[in-house]
Amino acid sequence: MRNSLLEVTPVIPGSLSRLTDLALNLFFSWHRPTRALFEDLDPELWKQTHGNPRLMLRCVSQQALERCARDETYLARYRQALDTLESYMRAAPATSEQPLVAYFCAEYGFHESVPIYSGGLGVLAGDYCKAASDERAQFVAVGLLYEQGYFTQTVDNDGVQHAEYRERDPRDLPVEPVRTAAGEWLTVRVRIAARDVVARLWKAQVGRVAVYLLDTNCRENDPTDCNTTHRLYGGDESTRVRQEMVLGIGGVRALRALGVQPAVWHLNEGHAAFLILELLREHLGQGLSFEEALEAVACACVFTTHTPVAAGHDAFSPELIVQYFGDYIRELGIPVERFLELARAPGVPGMFNMTRLALNGTRHVNGVSRIHGAVSAKLCADQWPEVRPAHNPVGWVTNGVHVPTFLHQRWMEFFDRELGVEWRERLRDPEFWSALERVPDERYWVTSQDVKARMLASVRERLQREYRRKGLSPAQLRHVTRFLDPQRPDVLTIGFARRFATYKRATLVVRDRARLSRLLNNPDRPAVLLFAGKAHPADEPGKYVLREIRQLMMSEEFAGRIIFLEDYDLQLARSLVSGVDVWLNNPIAPLEASGTSGIKAAINGRLNLSILDGWWAEGWMQDNGWGIPPADVQDPERRDSIEAQLILAALEEEVLPQYYARDEADVPRAWVRSSKRAMMTVIPRFNMRRVLFDYTQGLYQPAAAQYARLSASAFTGARTLAGWKQRVYQAWPQVSLRLLSDAARDLPRGERLRLRVAAHLGGLAPADVRVEFAAHRLLPEADLSAPALTSYAQGPRPGLWQAALSATGEQDADGSTVFALDIEPPECGQFSTEVRIYPWHELLSHPYELGRMKWL
Repeated sequence: MRNSLLEVTPVIPGSLSRLTDLALNLFFSWHRPTRALFEDLDPELWKQTHGNPRLMLRCVSQQALERCARDETYLARYRQALDTLESYMRAAPATSEQPLVAYFCAEYGFHESVPIYSGGLGVLAGDYCKAASDERAQFVAVGLLYEQGYFTQTVDNDGVQHAEYRERDPRDLPVEPVRTAAGEWLTVRVRIAARDVVARLWKAQVGRVAVYLLDTNCRENDPTDCNTTHRLYGGDESTRVRQEMVLGIGGVRALRALGVQPAVWHLNEGHAAFLILELLREHLGQGLSFEEALEAVACACVFTTHTPVAAGHDAFSPELIVQYFGDYIRELGIPVERFLELARAPGVPGMFNMTRLALNGTRHVNGVSRIHGAVSAKLCADQWPEVRPAHNPVGWVTNGVHVPTFLHQRWMEFFDRELGVEWRERLRDPEFWSALERVPDERYWVTSQDVKARMLASVRERLQREYRRKGLSPAQLRHVTRFLDPQRPDVLTIGFARRFATYKRATLVVRDRARLSRLLNNPDRPAVLLFAGKAHPADEPGKYVLREIRQLMMSEEFAGRIIFLEDYDLQLARSLVSGVDVWLNNPIAPLEASGTSGIKAAINGRLNLSILDGWWAEGWMQDNGWGIPPADVQDPERRDSIEAQLILAALEEEVLPQYYARDEADVPRAWVRSSKRAMMTVIPRFNMRRVLFDYTQGLYQPAAAQYARLSASAFTGARTLAGWKQRVYQAWPQVSLRLLSDAARDLPRGERLRLRVAAHLGGLAPADVRVEFAAHRLLPEADLSAPALTSYAQGPRPGLWQAALSATGEQDADGSTVFALDIEPPECGQFSTEVRIYPWHELLSHPYELGRMKWL
């Protein structure tokens, strides 16, 4: 009995019996009235359980439950929460024409009580599932259920981070085992290193969306395999391979066992890329050759990359892959070398690269912001070696956030009063949000300060718990928190909270400590810097940065001015983004793939002071915050120095004066205008429902339609396309272009542009290629800037035009095919022109997917 756990659970009164239903649907993670029901049972226990409804119901006192069961006001709120959830769940799917999407991700950040996330990737995935629920989309998600999840952080007085991993009882989580019709726990098997690894299936209900989570802690497995899903991003290389095999291969098998038949498979990062292999295995079983199966599988798969540097992509030794996949490779019936080629990057030929596997096994690839799309196109350019990065298949959909999760409750109530309750269904309507301009500044400012005061109270309470736990004195606490006064929320508060990776440069603003000290300690215009974030336990440089911040907090010069908050999680994130006045973000450009914390701040009317990278390069509108242009220099030290001074100058010359410029009503009118503009410009453009719409229109629907084309008539399209590609690859080295007659250099308006070229096709037919004339206008200079938010909604762009040359039926003396162009130019101006040839087939998902192109 020593050290064993005894749990005495209360009996939930009949009148509150469906509290368990409310605790089991993660709808509570974005419906605050539901969360409030659990918090009000016992506010102190709610904090101790980190806002965990299921754990609350097992540990709350019987007296508290019975008290609430007699409270008519509480019962009315309880019934209202149930009615809201039931009404939400009853809504019919938006349209039966939407393809069913299966979304795979290694982590999900739904709520702090479900610690299966580490950072931005997981929170984004959680937000995406919530938006799919709100939109009533045909959508199912797959992930892993980790026993320990990510670590809990404490930081000692020397600034040393300590990581503690805690075991999580599945009974504490809003998940339930998935049962077969016979009542048995549904499991799947994945063959790993010549042994069967069993994974059992759990279901988390996220509003209307089912999220299926696999874990390997099963008695059928040996200890090594049991530990596969023990820790998020934990263990060595072999553990990561096993995790990703369970996610990708096991995830597909789980959906098949459930009878779920997705039309589209979405890989959110390369961790899930092994699902491509399982889909290949299935299609090979239908009588397709390997190359035919690859065409069928790839056209139905979407790959979203979030990593802007090659070193961030998972890559494993080929020896380990062959050891783990030996039986699988034999079942696929292909040579080991062909298997390894699927994930071989030309730049790193010795490794099995998960991003490269995703690129080879999908035909729809995107980054997560305009800048990141361009960075990814360059990073992956050798996948399409003869196509310029700007034209290759990598597109982008800029990230957003789930507004109901991160918008403060007081702002929701404010919108209900000022804009009407329909604002929840008008999130993508910019014109609707322009109504904020007409809201009186005074009422807006009162709400803003109320939200800030609540954040300050929460931060003070968090620090109080930390100081009490560490045995520090109340006097020390008072000294540190003296400017965090909820009763007087009039000190400018700046927030910096995110993963402490070195490229995010948490210490950039403290490079010039003397100048920063003058700004923060100015008695007329004081300011406070709040920091929070975790460094990966293996990231020593990141931990050093954290230590520097913590030591500054303890120094006399910055005590009370710089404050570090431990154990950054979703609860702290929601509080900070809603309440700080300024959100600071200063990554090394262009290494911020998107970033979403600044979006969360802006939807709460908080102003970003950020490097123009990621989403902010598209979100900054001159009047909704401050954009810092990246320094165009090569030396990292000089770059950091320049950008640090730009940030400090913006604080000194613009941010602080604007915040403290008050009128007779003590309202900072210019600040309020900027705050309103932040809401008006960011909410309709960077909400997750817009993101889902862009994925659906630009990626999901084309992928589903393409699979329907290639799979029709016993995969005739896939067979045709695979055979055609093989012919093209073999013939392409012999393909060339030669000019026969050039177009006139000067054309009066109304005259026709004529040119002729000879194409040596190396045995290909004229129908196998497209010979194309392309022009872009130099004068008047064409606007060639890429569109914001998505690359998949581009129409014809002024100043850019192209036209296909037609085969004339003639052959040149050397047997080359003659192609000719005879058109009237669509506009006047001076143009840069070129003629190019590339493979063409009507069944291609992207015109340049073969990566072959030649120019005159």
